[in-house]
Amino acid sequence: MAARPARASPSPSPVPGRCGVSTTLSPSPSAIDPERWPDVASVPSASAARRWATERLLRRAVAQLPLWVRLPDGELLGRGGPLMEIRDPRAFHARLGRTGLIGFGESYLAGEWDAPDLVAVLTVLASEMATLVPAPLQRLRGVWAARQPGAQRNTPSGSKRNISRHYDLSNDLFALFLDSTLSYSSGIFRSLPATPDRLTDAQHRKIDRLLDLAEVGPGTRVLEIGTGWGELAIRAAARGARVTSVTLSEEQRALALSRIAAAGHRDAATVELCDYREVTGEYDAVVSVEMIEAVGVEYWPTYFAKLADVLAPGGRVALQAITMPHERMLASRRTHTWIQKYIFPGGMLPSTEAVAEQAAPRLEITRRAGFGPHYAETLRLWREAFAARAEEVGELGFDETFRRMWTFYLAYSEAGFRSGYLDVQQFLLTAPGTPDAPATPDAPGTPDAPATPAGQARSDSTEEPTP
Repeated sequence: MAARPARASPSPSPVPGRCGVSTTLSPSPSAIDPERWPDVASVPSASAARRWATERLLRRAVAQLPLWVRLPDGELLGRGGPLMEIRDPRAFHARLGRTGLIGFGESYLAGEWDAPDLVAVLTVLASEMATLVPAPLQRLRGVWAARQPGAQRNTPSGSKRNISRHYDLSNDLFALFLDSTLSYSSGIFRSLPATPDRLTDAQHRKIDRLLDLAEVGPGTRVLEIGTGWGELAIRAAARGARVTSVTLSEEQRALALSRIAAAGHRDAATVELCDYREVTGEYDAVVSVEMIEAVGVEYWPTYFAKLADVLAPGGRVALQAITMPHERMLASRRTHTWIQKYIFPGGMLPSTEAVAEQAAPRLEITRRAGFGPHYAETLRLWREAFAARAEEVGELGFDETFRRMWTFYLAYSEAGFRSGYLDVQQFLLTAPGTPDAPATPDAPGTPDAPATPAGQARSDSTEEPTP
């Protein structure tokens, strides 16, 4: 995991606006559609006392952070570091006091605050997430924090709605910032920092290591839960496997089928519009890439039971999952977050402990490897590509508020990995007693191993990635 950035002392940090420090900020949205963005277009009501309390908490927190916060009257708060500029303190404090971190994100969408280096500001905040709010208030989180709405429960019909809200936005939108594989999950690079021309190779390396973990080769019966746009199914079929992939996204299924056919694997890989709970049959390997995050805490037992139900004797499950610290997961598992409201309705990140607990007793973690810094780089490349093609995003019908939302989402996620608050891991799960599977996590493999050419299985398939 990424190391926490050291606290900066105020003295060496230049004052914003002097000594060549950039203070260029994104423009506020010129017009916010109140029907599309009701909670962004209007500022929630908040009493003067609540706004005052929020301002006091903010000043207390910022005084301890390696951060500059500039107010409209020119006052600077903080100990020095990246600059956050609050343009409308009254609205900012009202939102933050009323809906916490949801309000913090909505205030950015509304243009009430901004930052020349958004990732740097959010990384500082993510690094100090556990201490920003005083302990007495943290203990009251269950009382004041918003609850997940019942409409976002991941029932079979709810999952369909939740997945559609994100993945059916537009294939053309995702194609603007993803690489040619259309892989929407972390890659594994040869070295860091990464460059855009290395993203496709990094995505292939990620996929191949998952297929190696699952020992996918000629004749392997593979179940993929969460199709994406079909790249994993294509590479598994190229190894001679028989692939069944399931998805709830109609947009993704249509394009994945087209890509699979174009790659010459129409007869080896099928994509079904199907909930994972409805899958039947027996498979030698189950692979699922960053799909558990969409399952929801309530249905984790169902998800892992399904993995065990369809796994053939001696079979292997390879998962890639974004994880968060266990104590933070426990604190936030019933609350409603900005990401759930605007990006991934019904989503929830597990911890490593949760994966182990939910998989047991029918499955156990036999290997795992984390590579969070590689997700930070993947997200940076996506964010930069999205920014470079902002005009084309607008031509697809997505307004300026959407573009600020997507920018905040990518930056917010990148900051989570840069701070070490989030990690991404590959897990190998097997039934207890499965031959040739070590009982504990192995020593990490090398991040510099080349991606496996399509159609070949690596001879060192027991090696696992930990960049």
